[in-house]
Amino acid sequence: MNNEFKSLQGMSDISGFEVNRWQEIETLAREVFLNNGYNELRTPILERSDLFLHSLGGSSDIVQKEMYSLKDRGGRDLVLRPEGTAGAVRYLASLGQAGLNERIYYLGPMFRCERPQAGRKRQFHQVGVENPSEPNPFVDAECIALQCELLKKWGISDFSIRINTLGSEEDKNNVRDRLLKELEKFSDILSPEQQNRINMNVLRFLDSKDDNLKAIIDKLPDINEFMSVESRQYLQSVIRILQELGISVIHDQRLVRGLDYYKHTVWEITHNSLGSQNSLSGGGRYSIQSGRKEVNGVGFAMGIERIITAKYGDDIDYYKKEKDGFWIISLGEKSILENMKLAKKIREIGIRCGMELENKSMKAQLRKADKFNPACVLIRGENEISSNTIVIKNLDDSSQNEHNFNDWLESIKEKK
Repeated sequence: MNNEFKSLQGMSDISGFEVNRWQEIETLAREVFLNNGYNELRTPILERSDLFLHSLGGSSDIVQKEMYSLKDRGGRDLVLRPEGTAGAVRYLASLGQAGLNERIYYLGPMFRCERPQAGRKRQFHQVGVENPSEPNPFVDAECIALQCELLKKWGISDFSIRINTLGSEEDKNNVRDRLLKELEKFSDILSPEQQNRINMNVLRFLDSKDDNLKAIIDKLPDINEFMSVESRQYLQSVIRILQELGISVIHDQRLVRGLDYYKHTVWEITHNSLGSQNSLSGGGRYSIQSGRKEVNGVGFAMGIERIITAKYGDDIDYYKKEKDGFWIISLGEKSILENMKLAKKIREIGIRCGMELENKSMKAQLRKADKFNPACVLIRGENEISSNTIVIKNLDDSSQNEHNFNDWLESIKEKK
């Protein structure tokens, strides 16, 4: 019973000065996306489960064990969205040919029922983009460049970009067959569960974070060896374009993505401040069958929690809004109503203003003022109202000055 009204494990409240950080991240993201021709899309948090089964792949960890699933009253299988791409592609497919001209971005919560740890929560938040397009190295490079622009806008530097190709569908089939043959050499030391994982999707085996498997993975050939010349040239074109744009990338032939829909270019952006969970973002080119329509495109998603950690670190007081607006202190019950009228006038000018509506002591009201974080405090008690004056108090040095009320009110109107 003691835990009845606590937030669920892996899900957090966001409040106070922490919200300021989130608002800044979201505001700057919208600015960058709009400047690059992307429009916001807000998809439902609840979706049909088969949407993700068909797009992510039935063997993916998300579908196998991480989705929050439920049935509605009609017996339909629904899930809380675990990622943003499938819902966005569903929307784009519903537009028909018009969807090919839509560049979209999204921000919002996603849900995965996995073990909570640093940088990995059950309710987490993503910002991402989707650009429906046929395979084109210039479009892929532009998408990566957009991420770099956004990270720099957020003030995040020292990040690394690893890039690779998964090739065409034919290449993926060839890679799978060749890797399965290579892994037969290690069948006697692999557990039944590991063997099953390999048989379901061998590329995901390469993405394993299990230290016990690293020695085996390191002995496997690079997957690019099994791909067509065209696919390798496609990737080199992307890398060359990025170099021309002044963006350095590392070609990591071990890099794969854990979802079935990826083809050709894939990438991951990491930041050392995040520790073992150092991924800031993942992205790539994909092909998703949504209903009867196949949607090709490229996009990325970035975890906002990890962005905030990379930007601010663990210092919870690192960022606070600058002191802003006024806090009115009333002295005497009769002054409260007059100061409510004053607060209304100040807000109508467009200035932030707060006040205490109970007849409390000066000390108690100053404590509230400190939480409000105003530029200064306005003291206006019954005596000041009678004499048509107002006292302006600076909370930093405790200095205060008395002004004619009408002159002061006109002055803030002119400054605004």
